[in-house]
Amino acid sequence: MHSFKSDYQTLYETDYLQWIETTVKQLRSQNYESVDWENLIEEIEDMGRCERRSLESNLIVLLLHLLKWQYQPEYRSGSWESSIIEHRRRIKKSLKESPSLKHYLESIFAEAYIEAVKQAKAETGLPLETFPTQCPYELAEVVNDEFLPE
Repeated sequence: MHSFKSDYQTLYETDYLQWIETTVKQLRSQNYESVDWENLIEEIEDMGRCERRSLESNLIVLLLHLLKWQYQPEYRSGSWESSIIEHRRRIKKSLKESPSLKHYLESIFAEAYIEAVKQAKAETGLPLETFPTQCPYELAEVVNDEFLPE
């Protein structure tokens, strides 16, 4: 005979959506002794990591397109500008929903620029030396809807 706890943990592994629904039901009914706390805590931690990864990814893509815009002006297109607008929107939405991510965004800015340069080199075919070693843009410019580098 299995205990409820082990059945519940098995549910986490076999039917994730059902596990979420069961967990929510137990929390709402304040049935705390039946909550799969170990997996719930892990899921909450993962949510934070996921938000940070998403923010970082959006920042890298935004920086990449700003670099391409600046260093390949002959290839400027509506799709590049659209990508710039879209990734700015995603970053702003993340910061609006979780203002504490602003500090994280500032802390990863230089590293995200380095990753964007690597990708810009690959996508443009331009030599690595084309791009400045330090980001030529301020974070405030990068997220400013009016800013496009010339």
